Amino acid sequence: MTEAGWAMPWPGADVARVAERAGCQAFCSGEFADRNAYVSLAEMATTTTTAMIGPGVAYAFARSPFVHASAVRHCDKLAPGRIFLGLGSGTRRMNESWFATPADRALGRMADMVGAIRSYLIAPNMRPVRHDGEFYPIDAAIMAPVLGLIDVPIVLGAFNEGMLRVAGRVADGIIGHGLFTDRWWDETIDPNLAVGAVAAGRDPSTLRRWGWVITSVNDDDPGRAERDARLMVAFYVTVKTYDTLTSMHGWDSGVAAVRDAFRRQDIDGMAAAVPQDMLDSIAIYGTTVEARDRIAARRRLPELRFHSPPSFMVSPKRMTAYNESIVDLLKESTS
Repeated sequence: MTEAGWAMPWPGADVARVAERAGCQAFCSGEFADRNAYVSLAEMATTTTTAMIGPGVAYAFARSPFVHASAVRHCDKLAPGRIFLGLGSGTRRMNESWFATPADRALGRMADMVGAIRSYLIAPNMRPVRHDGEFYPIDAAIMAPVLGLIDVPIVLGAFNEGMLRVAGRVADGIIGHGLFTDRWWDETIDPNLAVGAVAAGRDPSTLRRWGWVITSVNDDDPGRAERDARLMVAFYVTVKTYDTLTSMHGWDSGVAAVRDAFRRQDIDGMAAAVPQDMLDSIAIYGTTVEARDRIAARRRLPELRFHSPPSFMVSPKRMTAYNESIVDLLKESTS
């Protein structure tokens, strides 16, 4: 049985307390040059009481399996039974130029990383930890009484078919990108998760299908909410990573216009270039009533939905307001 319901990227302790009381089932932490997924995870562990918490995602190859596993074990002591681990590969350029770490053969490397981390999470107490891996071989004689099995779901930030098949084969599921559409879930996510799962003798129906959902609600200024949602979508598609999704939907000309505006640093032009059907297929936006209608109209939202406010060109004050509006939007929702 997999989790279902609504969740949020970490909104800070104050909003999180209100969100938990309103029924929020999980919080996730991201990371970038100015924030660390595991530092945020520790904050979440000490300021929440019932929700699942975890990186959504942490950069997999920037750390060793030991570092991932020790961080997870530490936080599991603070929030027993509530931790999950989301891992993302990052781009090859990020890994090599930012993290100074190898990132070749990313699919095999990720599969091996998951296995190596698991070797630490399932290791019996007072016994050696071993993993016969190509990239991350482990033979650790950790004889202190600090191990023992902990149940931590591992989900991958998988987008295209190769990483989806890895997730189906070795992980507990995925945490999908905010650009995912109903059609992408149906035609790309499910089939490729199934291929990976069946190849490993696993049941595809047991895999977690979590994901981010761009959510921008403002009852006083719904036009501003729509513009911010447009900018978030536009910002994501400035890179070619997501071209398979946008091309599937026939949005190539709109994406080209977004990138042209981005090169000219024309922020208004970026927002305007997002096709209306692209926005409506991806984002939840507008007034509270409009946003609820858009949620109801979506045929295939993630099972556990991390409703994420736009962050591109959005001030911290407006971000907080969006997070509060997400809680108001979903507080009566039980699924």
